[in-house]
Amino acid sequence: MKTKRKDLLGIENLTVDEIELLLSTAESFKEVSAREIKKVPTLRGKTVINLFYEPSTRTRTSFEIAAKRMSADAVNISIASSSAVKGETLKDTARNLEAMKPDAIVIRHSSAGTPEMLSRYVGCSVINAGDGAHEHPSQALLDLLTVKERLGRIEGVRLAIVGDIAHSRVARSNIYGFTKLGASVTVAGPPTMMPPGIERLGCRAAANMTDAIKDADVIMMLRIQLERQDEAFFPSAREYSRLYGLDADKLRTAKKDVIILHPGPVNRGVEISPDVADGPYSLILDQVTNGVAVRMAIFYLLLGASRET
Repeated sequence: MKTKRKDLLGIENLTVDEIELLLSTAESFKEVSAREIKKVPTLRGKTVINLFYEPSTRTRTSFEIAAKRMSADAVNISIASSSAVKGETLKDTARNLEAMKPDAIVIRHSSAGTPEMLSRYVGCSVINAGDGAHEHPSQALLDLLTVKERLGRIEGVRLAIVGDIAHSRVARSNIYGFTKLGASVTVAGPPTMMPPGIERLGCRAAANMTDAIKDADVIMMLRIQLERQDEAFFPSAREYSRLYGLDADKLRTAKKDVIILHPGPVNRGVEISPDVADGPYSLILDQVTNGVAVRMAIFYLLLGASRET
C-alpha cells in the first residue's frame, strides 16, 4: 500500500480512494486489538509525539495506544507544563521538536489551521487531532468505519447530525466524509448554532430535530462546545435538552433500526439521555474501539507503508 501524503490535515482534501484505503486498512488492524498480545512490529523504531494544546482523553489515549500497538515510541507533551506557557511560539516549538527527529506529530489546537501551519515547519508527518472548529479527520474516519461495519455500506446511508453545528469540527469532517462516500447528510440544531451557508458543504439543514431524524439511518448527537463559545447560544441546558436532546420519546419518531453515534464526551441528560446512550441502538463504545484501529491505519499509511516520491 502506498500513499503520496506526508500529513493528515483534514477530510476535505482527501479523495474517495484515500478514505476507502484508510477504512480498509483500519478494518485489517482491528484483529490486532483482539489478540492476547496486542502488538505488531510494524513501526518499531518510529517515534510519535502527541502535542495537545486542548484537553483530551479518548483521542490522545487512542493515538498513544495505536502507536504502542504498532511498536512505536509515543511521547505525550502536556502544554500546561511545556514551554508554550512561557511564551514559546508554535514555530519555535516545531523547530525544537523537529530537532529531536520524530516521525510524526499528532496535534490538537484551539485555533483552526494550526496543524497545516505546523506541517510547513517540520519534515515529519503531521496528524490533525482537532483544530478549533475546523476539522477532526480521525473522528470522521472512525465514525465512517463504525457505520460501515454495522450497515455494510456508506453509499445511500442517511445521516442526521444534531446539535452545535457551528462550533463542531466533528460535524464538518463527517459532512465531508459521508457525502464523499455517497451518503446524504441532514443537520439540525438551534438557529444560533447553525452556521449560515452550511448547505454549501453538501448537506441539508432541517427546520427542527424531528424533521432531521425521522428518516435517518444514523443519528449523530454532538456535544455542546462550550469551550469554543464566547457567549450564550441557548437559554439553558434544560431548554436545549427539551428541543434538541435525544431521549426515548424523540427516538420513537425515528426508524426502528436507527443507530446512534456520539463523539464524546457525553453530557448525559443534555444532548442525550442515559437510557439512549446505553441502549441497544447506541454504538458509542464501538466508536471508541474503532478509534484505535483507525489511528493505527493512519500511522501505518503515513509512516509504515512506502510513500511514493
